[in-house]
Amino acid sequence: MAASLAYGAEVISIEGSFDDGLRMVREIVQRRPIVLVNSINPWRIEGQKTGAFEICDQLGGQAPDWHCLPVGNAGNITAYWMGYKQYGQGLPRLLGAQAEGAAPIVRGRVVENPETVATAIRIGNPARWRQALEALDESNGQITAVSDAEILSSWRLLANKEGIFVEPASAAGLAALAKQIASGEIDPHGKVVVVVLTGHGLKDPGTAVEEAEPPISLPATLEALDEYLEE
Repeated sequence: MAASLAYGAEVISIEGSFDDGLRMVREIVQRRPIVLVNSINPWRIEGQKTGAFEICDQLGGQAPDWHCLPVGNAGNITAYWMGYKQYGQGLPRLLGAQAEGAAPIVRGRVVENPETVATAIRIGNPARWRQALEALDESNGQITAVSDAEILSSWRLLANKEGIFVEPASAAGLAALAKQIASGEIDPHGKVVVVVLTGHGLKDPGTAVEEAEPPISLPATLEALDEYLEE
């Protein structure tokens, strides 16, 4: 939002959820000359699908065995599946991840008040619910719910081990993969597995500050610094 404001955008904040906002904009475009560019826009899906093309190109022209990603509004899972089918060099099985507090597809019903630290998938009624189910069915895939603790564990792992700073929702796909491997639902041995990280950590800097250890406070003296480093 800071970047949007810096560019001079007029930002409107509503007293409601993502689902409330989506309902409002879907209705307002019927009244006003406004273009909706959310994941229900078909041109956005056409652009997103090229991510599958790039994955196949990077893998030597073949699709992976598993493709894991978070599922919120379900635009990504819809787009990637479209891309794999159009690329035409094999199809992966899809593993979708939803947060336990916002898992309408896993539960099979709308979640009225979704709650999760993974703000990007804090969605109770995905716009592309039907397409997500079709993709999961056609790919013989799986969808599972992961806890906030599991999401944050994978979020820290990505930062500490890989040097990749993502927003919490992006770590949901990795959390789901770890959960399914631990439960025996997925056997990764000999498989090519791709986990898509969908958002940079600066999309949700508040979580990073809340989850990190607080800065160490020292007097502004060389002696204090030297003493601390000696400990």
